[in-house]
Amino acid sequence: MATRRTPFELNFGRHPWKGDLVVQMEIPRVEEFLTGMKKSWEQATKVIEEAQKMMKKQFDKKMWNPQELKVGDNMWLENENIHSNKPSKKLDNKRYGHFRISKNIGLGAFQLELLEGWAIHNVFNEDLLT
Repeated sequence: MATRRTPFELNFGRHPWKGDLVVQMEIPRVEEFLTGMKKSWEQATKVIEEAQKMMKKQFDKKMWNPQELKVGDNMWLENENIHSNKPSKKLDNKRYGHFRISKNIGLGAFQLELLEGWAIHNVFNEDLLT
C-alpha cells in the first residue's frame, strides 16, 4: 500500500477496535483531530499521486513504436495466428506480404489492406509486422 495506512485509519483517524472490551482512548479536541485528519489525507493524496506517476513512467517505457511504423508503409505479416490449407505448419509460409498500412488504430495496432479473398480481421499488433 502506497500510503502505509489502512483506509479505516485514513477515514476515522485511528486503527479499528481489536478485541479489548474496555478501550482507553484519549479523545483529542475536535480542531486537533480535524487538522490531523486533513494532514493525513493530504499526505495520502500526495503519495498516491507519486505512485501513479511512477506507474505511468514504467508503463510508458514499454509503450513505444520501435519500428516507427506509419500509414503507407509496406509490411510483412507474420504467420503466427493465420491458418492456411497447408498440411503442416512447417510447410507453410513464415510470413505473408507485402501489405500496406492503411490506418494507425492506437498503441501498437495497425489496420492493413489485405487481399480480397482473406477472411480474417484486418487489424494487427505491431509485433506481427516486419
